[in-house]
Amino acid sequence: MPAAHVTRPTIALPQHLVTADEICADIAQAHPQLPHLAASLRIARSTQVTSRYFTRPLQDPAIGGDAAITERNRAAFTEASILAVRAAQQTLQETGTTPRDIDCIITSHTTSWTVPGLDVHLVEALGLRADVRRIPMSTLGCAGGAHALVRARDHIAAHPGSIVLVVVAEMLSTVYSHHDTTTASMIYKTLFGDGAGACLVTGAPLGPGLCLESTWEYLLPDSRTRYAGRLDQNGLHFDSEKSATAAIVDLMPALHRFLAQQELRDVEFTVLHPGGPRIILDAEAGLGIDQEPGLDGKAKKTRHSWASLREEGNLGGVAVLSVLARTHDDPPADGARGILLGFGPGFAVAAATARWETGPSSATPL
Repeated sequence: MPAAHVTRPTIALPQHLVTADEICADIAQAHPQLPHLAASLRIARSTQVTSRYFTRPLQDPAIGGDAAITERNRAAFTEASILAVRAAQQTLQETGTTPRDIDCIITSHTTSWTVPGLDVHLVEALGLRADVRRIPMSTLGCAGGAHALVRARDHIAAHPGSIVLVVVAEMLSTVYSHHDTTTASMIYKTLFGDGAGACLVTGAPLGPGLCLESTWEYLLPDSRTRYAGRLDQNGLHFDSEKSATAAIVDLMPALHRFLAQQELRDVEFTVLHPGGPRIILDAEAGLGIDQEPGLDGKAKKTRHSWASLREEGNLGGVAVLSVLARTHDDPPADGARGILLGFGPGFAVAAATARWETGPSSATPL
């Protein structure tokens, strides 16, 4: 199967920076009588997220307040659409691509329910052709970015010469709810952030970047409830079972079989979904990542995932695109082989073996 080349993703973040200190103070104010409040706040801080960006201030009724599900849903889609358009327009501009050049658009957006969805909105907002192929994905959550790139490579193989626009947007602030007081909910309050990302996938490189060689999709058996979304009158919630913490370890035998088939024995770089510290650490251990520390004290081969988590939080499906954008700014050696990995509710995995190509110094207009 021919390779597929990914341009540097454009990441669009909203304007409201929210620190971990602000979130912990908000939790303490909302739940002063919560048993073991101090322990809950220590657990919340264990995410190692220092800042993230929300589309609205923390005290807004649609985030830290009591807005109804209809208002939360409307806000989540409206603001996701704004960021998605911004990211997509910048990607088109930076690559010298016109809207009519796009042959296929692949979208992932989970944090609101709207019909028609983000794909239709973007066709109109960007001025794409009426006959553009659309592949909308709406329940992938954190796996959305990696899964969209996997699907884009499939499309390039089936339709040689196509130009695929990938756009992912998630408003994870919509799950910030003081109606939830479980340990897991405290973690997610401090873990999640809002954002959108976009990139092009093409059969020929438009500049330096990732070349996807082979792809892999895997659903961990009997894992449907390890990570799951839940909807009630208060909005969207995200739950996880105790067994969720073992998910990365449990999938490793299958992942190693895939890597062996692709003869990838030494992972020289990673584009790893920064779902949380435990996810990154378990992936490092399972992949045998060299633990030689970088300047920030984290393993060099996962440093971009750690930085994205620390500075932006878990952006859901956008997070892998954020890590890839950071990889462009501090890339591996030309020809290095590595892996792109995204994890999502289920427990679902989307992965690709990849090669880094220095290529042309700048994008070539199509």
